[in-house]
Amino acid sequence: MKKALVIGASGQLGNCIKAVCERRDINDFAFPPENVANILDIAALTKLFEELKPAYCINCAAYTAVDKAEDDIELARKLNKDGAANLAKLCKQFGATLIQISTDFVFEGNAPHLLTEEDEAKPISVYGLTKLEGEQEVMALTDKYYILRTSWLYSEYGNNFVKTMLKLGADRDELSIIADQTGTPTYAIDLAEAIIDIILSGKEEYGIYHFSNEGVTSWYDFAVAIFDISATSVNVKPITTAEYPTKATRPPYSAMNKSKIKNTFNITIPYWRDSLIKCINILRA
Repeated sequence: MKKALVIGASGQLGNCIKAVCERRDINDFAFPPENVANILDIAALTKLFEELKPAYCINCAAYTAVDKAEDDIELARKLNKDGAANLAKLCKQFGATLIQISTDFVFEGNAPHLLTEEDEAKPISVYGLTKLEGEQEVMALTDKYYILRTSWLYSEYGNNFVKTMLKLGADRDELSIIADQTGTPTYAIDLAEAIIDIILSGKEEYGIYHFSNEGVTSWYDFAVAIFDISATSVNVKPITTAEYPTKATRPPYSAMNKSKIKNTFNITIPYWRDSLIKCINILRA
């Protein structure tokens, strides 16, 4: 019997959970490859649940290409909605708790306050819509779930904003970055730590929770911090969303209130810049 089964183990968050497990000497998490743990293959997933009998299933698998999703709604919906539904049904059948990773993009982003779990979800992109549909499937199909909404995820693993900025900054003298979209960067290692803390707490305070690093910033200020911390010499020019049109519309403000997860699980969340320093130091090493 395994404590947790990680679906999407080769992705950014899956790799971070694996790294935290190794550091904390946790040996009863399973990290099957995608060809064994295809989120759309109910037969293969059923076999995994029968073999491993996990107490928890962590769903890190998702369609995350925000702009491509606008033209690829069928695949985005299959992965983000139907995949979540498959795991929710199996968790219900085998008595496991599902930890579903969701996003700040379920919000429209016009509220003048830190977004709480009670605020209305009103997505303005296909990606946000399909992730919200995944949340709804989970809530309809199982009683034992944690839906963790996060934002602006980055780490040493996979493709993300921090690694892209470091690569571009090494090649260019000037970059234009959007300054009128505000939210919070999240170090995926910190999210992985929180997920493991929730599991090890043994609590059954099921529901929706928000998790990002502390603080609020813009993409422009995030980029400036990346170059400052990494001692990269590049001129960063602030621009508006209107000056950089994208296929998908992003929420202009998606900073989230984390009081619920901090109070329920006694979690201390690092400030976004402190975690960014850690990540960049690892990448530079």
